[in-house]
Amino acid sequence: MLRSVFNINSTSMKTNPRPSIDFSRDRFPFCIVWTPIPCLTWLCPLIGHMGICMSSGVIRDFAGPYFVSEDHMAFGRPTKYWMLDPSKARDGVQGWDRGVTEGSEEYRGHMHNLFCDNCHSHVARCLNLMQYGSSTRWNMVKLAVMMPLHAKYVSTWALIRTWLPSILLLVGLLLLLWLVPKA
Repeated sequence: MLRSVFNINSTSMKTNPRPSIDFSRDRFPFCIVWTPIPCLTWLCPLIGHMGICMSSGVIRDFAGPYFVSEDHMAFGRPTKYWMLDPSKARDGVQGWDRGVTEGSEEYRGHMHNLFCDNCHSHVARCLNLMQYGSSTRWNMVKLAVMMPLHAKYVSTWALIRTWLPSILLLVGLLLLLWLVPKA
């Protein structure tokens, strides 16, 4: 009964099982993950650090000059994730892993630049290599716009960790402006 309601095909589930997310171990198969960057995210909660995960859930992120981290994000555990569909990568799961691996190897030869060759660029390169969604036009701006629209927080605490510093700064600024006498 439930299989027909949710249109689950048992044959496709056996041939292409989709690994589940394991929040306790930070395993996010086929996901783009995001975490706040202290100070920068406090000033603008949409700015953060991004990584992309292998089919096994292992996170790869361009963490600094000539360094792609594996399973240890530069600014802490992921607070948001955007689950993508591996069937939209050329050659499916194998194409996904190949794109992430090749993009990561390429970025091990890149100098990190906060404004134009950064973690977002690394994720975009991986998506372009796997031709995700039949596209090779992924870029850091597109990802920066799409991540807040499609991502989910890993927990309520993750949402608080992302937004509370910004809210406190804003409230502090407003109080300061209100309390300072006008000349």
